[in-house]
Amino acid sequence: MIATTPVARWTWGRDNQAADKVAACLHELLTAYTVLARHRLASDVPNVSLSVHEAGKSNSYLFQGNFELDATSPSVDIAHQLADQVKNSLHPGPIGAVYAYAKSTGVLRSGNDALHGGELFRLAAFVDYVSTDLVTFSDLWMPYDLKGRAQPAVYAANAPRLAAALRDLAEALGSETDPDDPTYFGKPTETGIDNYFDDGIASDVWSRFEIPYRYNEFTHAPGFGRIGYRRSADGEVQYVPVHGEHGVLGYLWASDTENAASFEPRDVEDDESYTAGLQWLDRLRSAHDRGLSPSQALAELAGLTENNKPGTLDLASLRDIANE
Repeated sequence: MIATTPVARWTWGRDNQAADKVAACLHELLTAYTVLARHRLASDVPNVSLSVHEAGKSNSYLFQGNFELDATSPSVDIAHQLADQVKNSLHPGPIGAVYAYAKSTGVLRSGNDALHGGELFRLAAFVDYVSTDLVTFSDLWMPYDLKGRAQPAVYAANAPRLAAALRDLAEALGSETDPDDPTYFGKPTETGIDNYFDDGIASDVWSRFEIPYRYNEFTHAPGFGRIGYRRSADGEVQYVPVHGEHGVLGYLWASDTENAASFEPRDVEDDESYTAGLQWLDRLRSAHDRGLSPSQALAELAGLTENNKPGTLDLASLRDIANE
């Protein structure tokens, strides 16, 4: 299972005043990525995002950019080549903190089967104080999945890979593995991740934390409700059903009176419905930024015509229908 927020995080850090911060940051990131690739925890072409901050100005950037490398196990020599490219594009100003980031799609295993998995890890390197972070959103490494169900075959196939990678990362980065604080989903250790238990039974942290987090995205606008349309309304709304391959995924709705519009998913736990809902939220945000009213956004996005009008219902009742 893949959570929306981190399941666990580990950090490696040391106090090292690098003469070339950009090269040092990229070197740390690519060194760590090479270790993940060796254990098949990273199997795709790495796409690296890099930002260089101006010293003393956290919101001022001397450089921001992305690099797609041409090898899945990049040589650390590439770090110096990329650093030269960055330095040729830097805006004037003293270099402050440097941050590099990469996602990894790896191979997941279940028993003797090896499958190309989704995003298993995110890597980040930060140079002011030299630090490398590894974050996982997956429960493949845990004895029980995030719903509290035992997964002995999955755990046996994947936990040793993570333990070996954490050990090798410590050696490659010259720093001890520092497990971060427990998350909602698990407790990172130096060798893996421990589950939570309630009275001796593995906890269903998926239902307790992941589902509410997902649903919150559809009911609360970002920026404390100040960005885009409001995502909740007290009165009547216009709505249209949104269909997917297996039926109704949810309902797109709008209210001009309350300057509100959102997507009401039928099953936020279903990845198809959840992903589709996020896409509709992005489209609504774009419509808002173009100055459309909520009803105009609904009409445009749903392709409404004079002969194809939306339904009307109070939002509480619409949410009841979505939950049926």
